Amino acid sequence: MGNRKDSTKQTGIMKKRISACLDRFILSEHLISVIAALLIGALAGFGTILIRALIKEISTLVFWGEGSFLENLKATPWYLKILIPTLGGLIVGPLLHFLAREAKRSGVPDVMQSVILQGGFIRPRVALIKALTTAITIGTGGSVGREGPIVQIGSSIGSSIGQIFRVSSQRMKTFVGCGAAAGIAAAFNAPVAGALFAVEIILQNFAFAQFSPIVISSVMATVISHGFKGSFAEFQIPEYTLNSYSEMWFYLELSILLGLIAFVFIKAIYFSEDIFEKRIKLPPYLKPALGGLLVGSIAVFFPDIMGIGYESINLALHGQLLGKIAVLLVLIKIVSTSITIGSGGAGGIFAPSLFLGAMTGVYFGNVLNKIFPGLDANPGAYALVAMGGMVSAVTHAPITAIIMIFELTNNYTIILPLMITCIVSTTVCSTLSRESVYTLALVRRNVHIKTGSEYNIMKSLFVKDTYTRSIETVKETQSFDQLIERLLTAQDPCFPVLNSSGKLRGMISLNTIKESLFDKDVLGDLLIVKDVAVKGVTGVTLCDNCHSALKKMNRSSLLGIPVVDDKDPERLLGMIWRKDIYAAYHREVKRRDLASSFASRIRSDCTGNNVHFMEGYSLAETPVPTLFIGRSIGELKIRTKYDVVIVLIKDNQQTGSKSTTMPHPDYVFSKSDSILVLGEIGKINLFRGL
Repeated sequence: MGNRKDSTKQTGIMKKRISACLDRFILSEHLISVIAALLIGALAGFGTILIRALIKEISTLVFWGEGSFLENLKATPWYLKILIPTLGGLIVGPLLHFLAREAKRSGVPDVMQSVILQGGFIRPRVALIKALTTAITIGTGGSVGREGPIVQIGSSIGSSIGQIFRVSSQRMKTFVGCGAAAGIAAAFNAPVAGALFAVEIILQNFAFAQFSPIVISSVMATVISHGFKGSFAEFQIPEYTLNSYSEMWFYLELSILLGLIAFVFIKAIYFSEDIFEKRIKLPPYLKPALGGLLVGSIAVFFPDIMGIGYESINLALHGQLLGKIAVLLVLIKIVSTSITIGSGGAGGIFAPSLFLGAMTGVYFGNVLNKIFPGLDANPGAYALVAMGGMVSAVTHAPITAIIMIFELTNNYTIILPLMITCIVSTTVCSTLSRESVYTLALVRRNVHIKTGSEYNIMKSLFVKDTYTRSIETVKETQSFDQLIERLLTAQDPCFPVLNSSGKLRGMISLNTIKESLFDKDVLGDLLIVKDVAVKGVTGVTLCDNCHSALKKMNRSSLLGIPVVDDKDPERLLGMIWRKDIYAAYHREVKRRDLASSFASRIRSDCTGNNVHFMEGYSLAETPVPTLFIGRSIGELKIRTKYDVVIVLIKDNQQTGSKSTTMPHPDYVFSKSDSILVLGEIGKINLFRGL
């Protein structure tokens, strides 16, 4: 008997040791993130090198010659300066319109939108189409930059890696940030600036769990870039000098000027976009050709504005441009870049911002030397600082701009004027325009990143899922005395007012009649509800979202507003209350956090047993109900009807089982599927009984 107990004990100890050994071989989440970050950084680094080479090959092919791009461009006959960008637009337009419309323009707002609304999902084809169309646009003379497209390409790579490994939406966002950071790092050989760009602009979250893999990707991409291009950026940075601390006053004035120019630049881009979209009656795929025609016509007189413009920036940094020419190039560059982007060409605003900053700085330095001959101001030094100030103001990302210029110069002397210029220029521009060049694009699509994730969650909640059908109402003919009695004894804080036909005539609450309460004894029999009701309160329909409902509540200073028929705004269907909207919001936040957390831990071999992880909630696997087969998640409205969240779908084919974590609403159920659902235990039991 004792031997049997000893044997059982030994067997248990052995199992524990085997389990411990196996656990050591199972990759931790952090290690998986590190490996993925290295892979994303390497692929994005090679992608950056590829797009550089592709741009160079195309520009050399169409603007041939023995000199630099700018020298060859100036030597090109005038008619080719017009024809080549036009042909480039003719190629780019159809590619973007028919294959990947989200690859138009800069691409950074599209990456931000994918993070906010799509959990970081980006179609893999975007990287290929973006690389090709950007190379053609810039190579044929489009007045845009390559850094924005490089960010989108890197982000697409990160998203594709996440899709391959079927990671959670939170991890997917981190992978997208890894790709964005790697793109900027490889473009400027600035790993810290790349990482900060991703967390300050793309993710807007400095959490350590996200920041760690982003830094790794950024460093990896920089290593790849160093291996092919060396440790230098595309433009040669002069030695920065600060003659006297009294120059800080001049940098302050420069920063104000940069903020104003940045504001004009942002507005010009979207003004041009509106013109091309609303006023120019051409098929969308032909508009980039028109943009190329216009830019080429400008380039006949000002060839410096074509392409990325780094050669002109180099001239400015070394003081080889006259002030009059520089200030003229600022105006022309704003126009030409706005035309290229507004017409739908593929390219970013990062390089044009650097161009505008350099030209503004060299002009400012030349003016200072004329006004103060003894100052001996270096125009190149002002151009260098102004590059950071302009990028900061346009993107509203001062930390990224400061670190980027510092990494390029490696000179501590530049820090103080750079910080002053970036912070003040951003303050000036943000005072005039609350949105940056990136976030304004999202606002125009009705995606408000500035107001935080709560805004977008509110927009995803609908009145039909939140409103109350059972409500109390008052007739407009009731006396004032009767009204006060109802208000003081009722549970609801306000009432819809109905006429004799049951039609909505307004709203009433204790707050709306507080001034009349002092004369209650006199007015009790003289006034009726109709006299004191708030008229003109617009209700919401079942199809409206909770954000719209809250806005209307705020305008009317009521705690609830009526829900009406969309065809008959006087027909009352119910009430939606502020407290119910907030309760729905908090439930949705909890669901998203729990679903994302558990999805990242689920493996394809999960069992059908329930997993209880907090009081009243469970995670359970169930076969797909028969009535779901052949229908999509979005069509079935599962979360709305059954109050559960689908975390994972297993496709149990005979050839093997595969899983889809946090499936897309377009997913169509098949007979072989099984579903992992998250929700309250009672709701899950009802769902499993379908």
